[in-house]
Amino acid sequence: MKITLLVTGKTEEKYLIEGIEKYLNRLKHYIGFNMIVIPDMKNTKNLSESQQKTKEAEMMLKHISNPDMVILLDEKGKKYTSVLFSNYLNKQMIGSVQHLVFVIGGPYGFDESVYKRANGSMSLSDMTFSHQMVRLFFVEQLYRAFSILKGEPYHHE
Repeated sequence: MKITLLVTGKTEEKYLIEGIEKYLNRLKHYIGFNMIVIPDMKNTKNLSESQQKTKEAEMMLKHISNPDMVILLDEKGKKYTSVLFSNYLNKQMIGSVQHLVFVIGGPYGFDESVYKRANGSMSLSDMTFSHQMVRLFFVEQLYRAFSILKGEPYHHE
């Protein structure tokens, strides 16, 4: 299985970039992982919130293939503990999912077309975080999940 994290806009804060790189380096020992960054849209002043979401959706959907399993990182999504998330990933691997794509939307969330394409959604917290911070939290949780599956001592319960 291969995992992709699809995000809108580049990460700008140095401390977040360093944290993300730390976990990306650790992840490569477990699974093929890729992060695709969709560039920030230009000239959005004249676009409504709905128009911005539609344009972001068009760019996102170009990176998603028909057989991909797509999970949106969404505040209304299913909540997992770290152990349950590791079980979820294991189930996808056993179920022969070839490509699992997690998507972080733009500042206004997802367009309806992205919700329709998604196979599910998950929430990392009831709290709201910046989209850039969510990237770090997600790659850390992904690393944690694989360390749980391998029985390594990173996660403590």
